[in-house]
Amino acid sequence: MKTISSVVEHYIKTKPFLLSALSQGIINLTSLARTMMPELEQEIGKDVKQGAVVMSLKRLSEDLDFRVNHKIVKVLRSIGEITVRSSLTDYTFAISDTILNKQADLISNINSFPEVFYTSSRGVNETNIVVSSSINHIVEKLFADEKQIERTDNLASITVKLPKDNISTPGVYYYIFQRLAWEGIIINEVISTSYEFTILVSEQEVDVAFKVIKDLKNLS
Repeated sequence: MKTISSVVEHYIKTKPFLLSALSQGIINLTSLARTMMPELEQEIGKDVKQGAVVMSLKRLSEDLDFRVNHKIVKVLRSIGEITVRSSLTDYTFAISDTILNKQADLISNINSFPEVFYTSSRGVNETNIVVSSSINHIVEKLFADEKQIERTDNLASITVKLPKDNISTPGVYYYIFQRLAWEGIIINEVISTSYEFTILVSEQEVDVAFKVIKDLKNLS
């Protein structure tokens, strides 16, 4: 049997931005309850009292305040070094029988250039390579026979070191990306390891993105 509390919680959880705003206590619960009423009554199949919805929202917001703020903020306050690199190019190639050999050749070519940025990731059908734009000519020569799906120039990377608690705390990445989304930042790529992640954004947006991430260390 569906209860008002369970239906309210499901409603909120299907709306990520509303979920965050509720956890921060910046929503008028009475107004929100009034907006939710028609959908909740349809879901439950009977009339619902607005006061009961408000009470469910209040309990949920208090619970979310603990789960979201106390745990996630503890991790975000411990964010380590933030490194920014500019003048990057992002290539996407279709996976082929020869793509790994080409990547090995690329690594061999750039080993003598420690200042050069290089990272890659492999999906089911595509391989992504991000390099300093200064070596674009090497990439284009080595991968000339590969199928290039996409290329994006004038990118910057922001690499963030995270504390070990991040791997056991749900919602850390969501919270970070949500803040970036609120600022209208378009993320071209995300590359992560256990204790750090890198995002690629346009060079025009890197200053705003850096400030958003840096400000997370000062959350209260």
